[in-house]
Amino acid sequence: MLADLPRQSAVSSPLSVDPRLERLLAHPALWRAGSASRVPVWPSGFAPLDEGLPGGGWPRSGLIEILPVRFGQGELRLILPALSAITCRTEARWCVWVAPPLQPFAPALAAAGIALTRLLIVRAPQHQRRPAALWAFEQALGSGACDSVLAWAKQASARQVRRLQLAAQRGNALGVLFRPREAAREASPAMLRVALEPRGEGVRVTLLKSRGGARGALDLTWTAVRGEPGGVR
Repeated sequence: MLADLPRQSAVSSPLSVDPRLERLLAHPALWRAGSASRVPVWPSGFAPLDEGLPGGGWPRSGLIEILPVRFGQGELRLILPALSAITCRTEARWCVWVAPPLQPFAPALAAAGIALTRLLIVRAPQHQRRPAALWAFEQALGSGACDSVLAWAKQASARQVRRLQLAAQRGNALGVLFRPREAAREASPAMLRVALEPRGEGVRVTLLKSRGGARGALDLTWTAVRGEPGGVR
């Protein structure tokens, strides 16, 4: 029976990979153990942080969570350099902020390099702030009109976070969900989770979840910016 089977050539030829398989392996939702993800990234603007992030920066599409001790303690400063690069491109799409807890200060954002003409602020009704904010966040992420969407929410279920992750992939956008540090105790479908803690003239960044990246903590020192972005720091 074995004799009837075709025999393998003694000289093996190089393996060819189906282009469809290559596209599948390069999908943002797929991570191969033992190798860094090839997901396109936005440099964070902080070299030590880029060394620990998968691919060397924030993902260009997908949801990340940034968890400060409380809102206004460095979460926005951590993402500002990337937002500057994102919004100043010739082909830039929208950068949307959903339900920021404090009023953004336009002159300080401009001084930080943000292109204000690409920035949209979405306010959520106070009587239903959390459901409306998460709904608006999901819609903006999946719209295909945004490069980046930021939202602040004190609570979000795992099911809601999963929907946000899928919307970010569908819209090819970077979604940044700011949640309180206590959320670190909950499981999350987000592709990256970062906790923040104020440290002197900077912040301690702890990589809690990082597909293909490092784990652990590092300290960053803030550079001076003319003015502050409305207290949302």
